[in-house]
Amino acid sequence: MCSIQYRHKDVCSHTEDRALFNLRRQTIVQLFCILLNTNLKHCCGNASIRFHQMAIPLLLLLFVLPIAAQPVDSQSKALPRERLSLNANWRFTLGDPEDAGQRLTYDNLKPWILATGIELIGIGRVRPELPCGNPGGNVSYVQPGFDDSTWRLLNLPHDWGIEGAFNQDLPGPVGKLPWAGVGWYRKHFTLPTTDTDRQVFLDIDGAMAYSTVWLNGQFVGGWPYGYSSFRIDLTPYVKLGGENILSIRLDNPPNSSRWYPGSGLYRNVWLVKTSRIHLAHWGVFVTTPRISDDEALVNIDFELKHRSSEPATLEVTTKVYELGLDDKHNPEPVGVSSTTLVYMDPKRAREALRTNHVTVPNPKLWDVASPHRYIAVTTVVNDNQVVDEYAMPFGIRTIAVDPEHGFLLNGRRVSLQGVCNHHDLGALGAAINTRALERQLQLLKTMGCNAIRTSHNPPAPELLDLCDKLGFLVMDEAFDCWHRGKKHAPGSSLKSPNPRYVDYGRLFDDWHERDLRALIRRDRNHPCVILWSIGNELLEQFYTDGWKYAKELSGIVRQEDRTRPITYTLCGTASGFNGYQTAVDVTGYNYQPAQYQKYHAVHPMVPILASETASCVSSRGEYFFPVGDSEGKGGNGLVDFQVSSYDLCKPAWGASPDSQFRELDKAPYTLGEFVWTGFDYLGEPIPYFSDSPHMLKFSDQAVEKLKAKELKELGRILVPSRSSYFGIFDLAGFPKDRYYLYQARWRPDYPMAHILPHWNWLERDGKVTPVFVYTSGDEAELFLNGKSLGRKKRGQFEYRLRWDDVIYQPGELRVVAYREGQKWAEDIVRTTGAAAKVILKPDRVVLKANGRDISFVTVTIADSEDWLVPRSKNLVRFELTGPGEIIGVDNGDATSFEPFQAKQRKAYNGLALVIVRTKADTPGTIILRVQSDGLETSEVSLFSVASP
Repeated sequence: MCSIQYRHKDVCSHTEDRALFNLRRQTIVQLFCILLNTNLKHCCGNASIRFHQMAIPLLLLLFVLPIAAQPVDSQSKALPRERLSLNANWRFTLGDPEDAGQRLTYDNLKPWILATGIELIGIGRVRPELPCGNPGGNVSYVQPGFDDSTWRLLNLPHDWGIEGAFNQDLPGPVGKLPWAGVGWYRKHFTLPTTDTDRQVFLDIDGAMAYSTVWLNGQFVGGWPYGYSSFRIDLTPYVKLGGENILSIRLDNPPNSSRWYPGSGLYRNVWLVKTSRIHLAHWGVFVTTPRISDDEALVNIDFELKHRSSEPATLEVTTKVYELGLDDKHNPEPVGVSSTTLVYMDPKRAREALRTNHVTVPNPKLWDVASPHRYIAVTTVVNDNQVVDEYAMPFGIRTIAVDPEHGFLLNGRRVSLQGVCNHHDLGALGAAINTRALERQLQLLKTMGCNAIRTSHNPPAPELLDLCDKLGFLVMDEAFDCWHRGKKHAPGSSLKSPNPRYVDYGRLFDDWHERDLRALIRRDRNHPCVILWSIGNELLEQFYTDGWKYAKELSGIVRQEDRTRPITYTLCGTASGFNGYQTAVDVTGYNYQPAQYQKYHAVHPMVPILASETASCVSSRGEYFFPVGDSEGKGGNGLVDFQVSSYDLCKPAWGASPDSQFRELDKAPYTLGEFVWTGFDYLGEPIPYFSDSPHMLKFSDQAVEKLKAKELKELGRILVPSRSSYFGIFDLAGFPKDRYYLYQARWRPDYPMAHILPHWNWLERDGKVTPVFVYTSGDEAELFLNGKSLGRKKRGQFEYRLRWDDVIYQPGELRVVAYREGQKWAEDIVRTTGAAAKVILKPDRVVLKANGRDISFVTVTIADSEDWLVPRSKNLVRFELTGPGEIIGVDNGDATSFEPFQAKQRKAYNGLALVIVRTKADTPGTIILRVQSDGLETSEVSLFSVASP
């Protein structure tokens, strides 16, 4: 193992003086003990010595033993914890330099990378040692003196893949975007000389993928899993009072993902400074083991790290405060712990675990309707100096899973009305933006959604922060595969004895423990997290030894957190009965609604979760005829690379929303469901997953002839789809019809009714055009141009009302919904006039001038009476003046190859989206103007205000 000098050289210059001082101090203590006729061991361990008895000897010794040369100990200063954003002003380029060769591949750097994060490896397991040498240190991009001035200057988070351009030759399953490859980031920063006796860490919330990090030309660590948050200690290599240069290489292998993974430093990056004695990374764990109406017991487990050379007696206290939505706590604590004394001698142990206890009177419980939060502020004092302080938000609540009553929150049943979501943010790609996440959650909330599954990987920390604040329940998922991967290298096969995996199967053996512990430790204080998922549709479920992997992973979770149940998702029917299911607390079934009752009959004491449901596919505003039966049979759902929005289409494994509702209602003991998916996402454009060897259906005869010619000449039809059709919302965040079907179910007390389809069908005059109604009422009456088409009542296990024999005529469709015989809600659609104007509607008008805040502006193509023209596809052009910038445009069309970074966009079925971001420290009025040929020009003002 290589020997690394831990202290910075400026600190180590005091070593001889400190040793002399320590010798003199020890001599003084020994003389005290002799004068007191006391055993030295007893003297040193007794804090109640009466020092006034030693006053005269002490004064004599102070004169005899001069101490003027005593250095200032690092812990005699107040060294507060600092967490600084490191997102600004990075230099970026794609590709390796010529002098890199193959030296920087993961396989070549693996021995050094494996030495990162070894503190996450459990007791009894072998911890890799850091080999000697400085791998990559002589590559030009790593050298401190390398001139990176010609590289692109940008701010993080950054996803180079979303910048495009779309390429028909790239795979549809991963979005037809150029996310694969090597990218480099370099950051120049300085540290003051006052940081001499501090620890300096680099915290990366996520880097896609196979990250390797150098500081000032020295290799300092790496982490291959692109979804994990991780920390690297920079302390041995930082320069104080001068420039430091971080060089980070990312390598995103092609064919390594089943969906669009994003690229680059796509989550936030932080520089963290602490004193040499500090609370460990993710080292505070808050639990609430006892809760009543009168009081709650709050336990604060904390881990201390000691990186100084001297023993210390530390005083650790925790105060608990109520926490507001603005993340500011009340001035007065609601509870204070007693002081815990921790004696640490670095010669014996450099880590210590202790617990503080706080009693909170009349606790306000965290709940989906009232997500009250608290914050535990833990302070570490050494020699009357505060050496660390760490604030940890948390919630007071109880959770339980019951095989008969499902999920219990604070003692009452709460059905999980959840969605699965991938991590991309549409036009923004994988680059994290807190406001974009907040918008998604707010839209889901209006639908009645109360739960999120982070499919199929660790989420951004900001998502969980928002779920805490907004009252969402979270199934926090770690992996999409284990030892047996799902993606393999070209020339390899998943069925071969030793397939060459290129997804997480390549990393599992070396990294699963670290990645899983990192997830649990990072997220275990979030009250929103109610389930740990150790994996999705694992191939191990089909092998006799698969349960052993599940057992090991569940054991790791339980070592880190015993307050939440563990689950994984099964896609095979046999795996619920062959013993594989015994390793977890909750059995999660994907697309197996018929198994709920069977499983419960065999395992009546095991809770069941519908962990992934429906997979209904549709395109917003597209309707094709004829319409099929209740399962879509006999219908024409796939035309023009789009999918009908009658909400009956599904892949072979899926189910209509209605049939899933029916099976859940027959099995009320399930915890609830997570629908696939809340939002469309980049990649996986099922049913147009790849180029077609067969003729497809097209509404335009001219297009159909061109495609027939293409099929004849190429032997395939090139399919342009680059994003999914699964979402309840499209990629731009516009609701599809399905939104109202779920809202009717998930918000039964909210008066609503929704008609589909739209009523602009001039080519269908006199033809049968079925009409569906989604409503939270129990019956409804439909009118066409004032004439009743009948009143229908929903029967048992029916979730939509259908009028299948409506003959189209232009005009107005109106529905009146009833609840228990009383008028409940109504909806109207009508045949619109021609497109006449553009209407702009921002989701927020007042923004923060911080360079991160954004407004999503909906662009509507409307007729002269402001009705959306549902089949319009006008090109709209955007102009922006003032302290802002357009960072993305979209329209929700899964077949659009228009770039996301542009100043124009075609509307798709009447709608388009433009995303505006403020500029940092530049308040003022932002004016967005939109033009479209032949339509009235429109503009809207946004106000960027200085952040407090």
